[in-house]
Amino acid sequence: MTLTIRDLKPSADIDLLDGWLHDDRARFWGMVEKPREEIEEIYTWLQEQPHLAAYIVEIDGEPVALFQTWDPEIDELGAFYERRPGDIGVHLFLADTPARQGRTETVLDFFIEEVIVKVGARRIVVEPDATNEASLARLDDYGFKRGPVVELPHKVAQYAFLDLP
Repeated sequence: MTLTIRDLKPSADIDLLDGWLHDDRARFWGMVEKPREEIEEIYTWLQEQPHLAAYIVEIDGEPVALFQTWDPEIDELGAFYERRPGDIGVHLFLADTPARQGRTETVLDFFIEEVIVKVGARRIVVEPDATNEASLARLDDYGFKRGPVVELPHKVAQYAFLDLP
């Protein structure tokens, strides 16, 4: 099994994004109702921002995860919790594919090692929808510690944190 990571390329990856983000299980991602052109515009804008980034993780050449990073010192999401130096925000979407099944921890470990550790982050911050029990359980199992539940402009979020060695 070979894991790789690459920068998301909005125009080249729009079919992948459209398939993933329009699936009902992606409802917490907030793009189920958005047309593919708008999704491409959003990710084109995102990739142009110096404090944001999006990545695709692949297993043996098959895309299995979308990760986005955000800087809590700049992004509005950082205003809703007690920031620390070395924090990095992460959004993650795991594909429901045979290649990814049973490999969630492996994919998370790989992303953390390839991106998060290399930028010198000391803590990962996530803020999934507070009603997304599957995601919260997965984060709990991985070792994230739950923080505040916060009313954001677009959802009620459950912040969670993972200290890095």
